[in-house]
Amino acid sequence: MVGNVRKNIFLAYKTLGVVFGGLVTSPLYVYPSMNLSSPTEADYLGIYSIMFWTLTLIGVVKYVGIALNADDHGEGGTFAMYSLLCRHADIGILPSKRGYSEEEPFLHEQSATAIRPSKLGKFFERSITARRVLLFMAILGMCMLIGDGILTPAISVLSAIEGLRGPFPSVSKPVVEALSAAILIGVFLLQKYGTSKVSFLFSPIMAAWTFTTPIVGIYSIVRYYPGIFKAISPHYIVHFFLRNKKQGWQLLGGTVLCITGAEAMFADLGHFSKKAIQIAFLSSIYPSLVLTYAGQTAYLINNVNDFSDGFYKFIPRPVYWPMFVIATLAAIVASQSLISATFSVIKQSVVLDYFPRVKVVHTSHQKEGEVYSPEINYILMVLCVGVILGFGGGKEIGNAFGVVVIMVMLITTIMLTLVMIIIWRTPPVFVGMFFIPFVIMEGSYVSAVFTKIPEGGWLPFAVSMILALIMFVWYYGRQRKIEYEMANKITMERLGQLLAMPEVQRVPGLCFFYSNIQDGLTPILGHYIKNMSSLHTVTIFVTLRYLLVSKVDQRERVLIKRLGPRGVYQCTVQYGYADNLSLKGGDDLVAQVMRCLKRHIAMSTDRRSSVSTEEEIANLEAASLAGVVHVRGKMRFYVGDDAGCFDKVMLRSYEFLHSICRSALPALGMPLQQRVEIGMLYKV
Repeated sequence: MVGNVRKNIFLAYKTLGVVFGGLVTSPLYVYPSMNLSSPTEADYLGIYSIMFWTLTLIGVVKYVGIALNADDHGEGGTFAMYSLLCRHADIGILPSKRGYSEEEPFLHEQSATAIRPSKLGKFFERSITARRVLLFMAILGMCMLIGDGILTPAISVLSAIEGLRGPFPSVSKPVVEALSAAILIGVFLLQKYGTSKVSFLFSPIMAAWTFTTPIVGIYSIVRYYPGIFKAISPHYIVHFFLRNKKQGWQLLGGTVLCITGAEAMFADLGHFSKKAIQIAFLSSIYPSLVLTYAGQTAYLINNVNDFSDGFYKFIPRPVYWPMFVIATLAAIVASQSLISATFSVIKQSVVLDYFPRVKVVHTSHQKEGEVYSPEINYILMVLCVGVILGFGGGKEIGNAFGVVVIMVMLITTIMLTLVMIIIWRTPPVFVGMFFIPFVIMEGSYVSAVFTKIPEGGWLPFAVSMILALIMFVWYYGRQRKIEYEMANKITMERLGQLLAMPEVQRVPGLCFFYSNIQDGLTPILGHYIKNMSSLHTVTIFVTLRYLLVSKVDQRERVLIKRLGPRGVYQCTVQYGYADNLSLKGGDDLVAQVMRCLKRHIAMSTDRRSSVSTEEEIANLEAASLAGVVHVRGKMRFYVGDDAGCFDKVMLRSYEFLHSICRSALPALGMPLQQRVEIGMLYKV
């Protein structure tokens, strides 16, 4: 018990360097992002009241109290909620993502439900349009979070470095931009070392920031406006909107930035734990933000026109430079929270087959949720630097920033409501108590930030639409591929007919065929047998099956089944989106499949031939020693009538490689380990 408490406290400390960077550094740019015009004391009290209740309701109630409980085996984010919904109702889109069969009891255990689907769940099951809208929301939430990952580093670092221009007015804006860009490049170059190492380096910095800014805030409260906390009363919000009307509504586009980075609490859940994130937020982040914003507001009430530099102006002169150093370092750390969250959601969507297969590296042996993607990292780096050099000012970036912040949160609210109804079976009264207030509040924020689209808000929309287009094109291609394979699959009867042809021989060796279809054999097999006139003595058809669970039990990772002909097996490799699994046809996969196959043969009572268990295992080992060939299918789209020519070229290329595998390498005494790709032609 004591050990768990210590572990959670230590993890909570580490979250400061990864999860909360964007949220806790928001005081750097919230007030400077507002278009205030001759503000009064009453205006500032109303603004502080809005920020206090936004932090309390969205930060404490929604994320810490509710959203963190909607994890999928420790993984968070919109795709985790989407996977939960797909597992508890038949609302997936791709065939490989739909429900589970009766002979898979371990998946039913993970689903954690044996009750009938709710009425809303049945509606989604019946309506393909509703299922597509749900998938679009999950994808849009992920794309918006990536947009957040582009803008958070840019606005945080730029706002911190702007502090140089106070004491040194001669420092030009281009110098500030260039210095900010250089710092961000360094941050992205550090990502390859992993979240644990980065958080170990960054957490002391964020701890210093988290505990020094509220101290300055308390000093400012005592000195400038001791009665600031009367603004906690919601009637100040009402008076603010009655007094400012349309301008007050537009100012919501600035106040929403006080909660920026809160989505990282949920998206970064796989990097840490629910308890650690809750402890860190409630014990340090939330009190720090409440006191820091109170101090800023207290200063601004007495200096009403200093809002354009609302952070550095309220720092006392004797501690200005120490706070500048801490603020700059904290802004660098702030970049980490959304970068880590971006890696997490990209990895989830890749393994769920909704995103092109970019490289994903697991940077920790202890925590499988810690991932890093080199391609995504460098794309983010280029975009962040482009935002700084293109927009230049913190106010312009803030206009773009508010759009993604609140859109992600609104999508999370909608999906959380679906989780409450379909999975948790929350009573309608409590669902309404959650849904109505948050939709009204976040809907008001959305309507306000949409007015910022011409002033920079178009950028995250453009990035999100490009990403969504990539994902839907990939999704469409995957659908067409699955449809083709299912329409042209090889049945057991057809395989028997092919092997019965007099010119077909069984040659020594072990061959792996890779395919996505689970009912039948890949169409590549027909090309192979017809043109090679042979099949290896041991042939294994490997199906990679992505399951809508976070992790698959290691004992259920590889499932083996005998097929009709001698030496022919079906192997299904199953894993969830949080599993650390590399399947590239290498030695690790061969060894893992061979172990499972031998165990299956030894334990099986289903003897389909007169071969004994010992003889079957001996044949398997002999085939493995003779050499291993990996055969993959590659989908290609062509328009025209040159299909036959292309097909012959590909098959001749394969024949040449295959002849090397069968003769040249063994003759030279070299280990036989060959990977071959066959081109499959799809006419469109």
